[in-house]
Amino acid sequence: MPLPDLIEIVPLSKTVPARITVPGSKSITNRALVLAALADGATTLRGALWSEDTEAMVDCLRRLGFEVEVAPDPAESANRTMRVVGLGGKIPATGTRAQPLELFVGNAGTAARFLAALVCLSDGVFRLTGVQRMHERPQAALFAALHELGYRIDSDNNRLPALIYGAGARSGRVRVSVDESSQFASALILSAEVGGWDIEVTGANIEELPYVEMTRRLVRAFPKKGGEFQVEPDASSGSYFWGIGALLGADIGVRDWPNSGWQIDAQFPRVLPLPGHLSREKDLGDSIMTAIVLAPFAGHEVRFTDLGRLRVQECERVHALRTELVKCGAIVHEAGDTLIVQPAQLHGATIETYRDHRMAMCFATLGLKVPGIRIQNPTCVKKTFPNFFAKLAAAPPHGLGVEIRDCNTGRPLANEELLAD
Repeated sequence: MPLPDLIEIVPLSKTVPARITVPGSKSITNRALVLAALADGATTLRGALWSEDTEAMVDCLRRLGFEVEVAPDPAESANRTMRVVGLGGKIPATGTRAQPLELFVGNAGTAARFLAALVCLSDGVFRLTGVQRMHERPQAALFAALHELGYRIDSDNNRLPALIYGAGARSGRVRVSVDESSQFASALILSAEVGGWDIEVTGANIEELPYVEMTRRLVRAFPKKGGEFQVEPDASSGSYFWGIGALLGADIGVRDWPNSGWQIDAQFPRVLPLPGHLSREKDLGDSIMTAIVLAPFAGHEVRFTDLGRLRVQECERVHALRTELVKCGAIVHEAGDTLIVQPAQLHGATIETYRDHRMAMCFATLGLKVPGIRIQNPTCVKKTFPNFFAKLAAAPPHGLGVEIRDCNTGRPLANEELLAD
């Protein structure tokens, strides 16, 4: 049975020590899939995330003619072992001007950006589309960089949908701005070796962009002749469980916490208890959303700065966070790209998720302390963490033993009913 449209999280009356396994990193999985397709030989990805975003990438790679095998991972139900046969930079399936090859990316920003650069290496024509929200998300800086390299991209507004005309390797130096998204630079870096591209990254606080550095490190570490690659657990997804531990004063954390330095959100446990200031550019990535939701309980004012990128992601996250926290009784001030959160007593509310997976998970975290938190459209977690609610409900020490109710009937949901399909 699918998750109900409205669920209620019942606060925990007691806690026991728990260490939760979280799925693989979406950011690393989708980067690794592109690098595996460009490799010269077969690559096995272990611990790879299987969610809406990575399924979109796998589907597109298969449409491009790549052989991609997907098998269950016995250690984590939301992961898969994937085997990708790379062809040394060649893309086997292409479209024509009269009949472009269709690539649908859903609302996966990584797939939209990474594939736009990848298909330029072919000699075919491709139509890249997604859901309506993906058509609203920025692409202009990436398209401008690809134009500068000599590739043709037809788009009415520098967003999706777009027609992309491949022209093979075109050696050259190009500048790309990451003011709106670091994924623009990552897209070019992933395909740069095959394309012959020399990438200069521009934009504010360039030395602070951790996702660009993640991409560079991953490219260096990846087996270019095929082999095996281990995807590490997703630190953003793990932030909810570290956050729950802090919120409840409990010994709750995440198993096999990543220590490679690739993911900026691996710093999350180090910012607990919350300090007076956190920056989206310097301190945390997407897990800053978790910190913002925890902030009313910090015991002091917390300023969250440099939040501009949150505005152009799955939803306008700055507005969404402020709106839903205020609905719960929080005191939140918005000034430019800064949110200032004051200590407050919170109460229950029905949370609009804006169909954003991180909104659903952040406020579910809050529901373990605040009675009456109800989450609308909880299936949106399938984007990155399809078994998130099942993890909350599972018995300790592998879960937290949380009761989650169907708001329409008041009935507690069984663990198997909590998977987002």
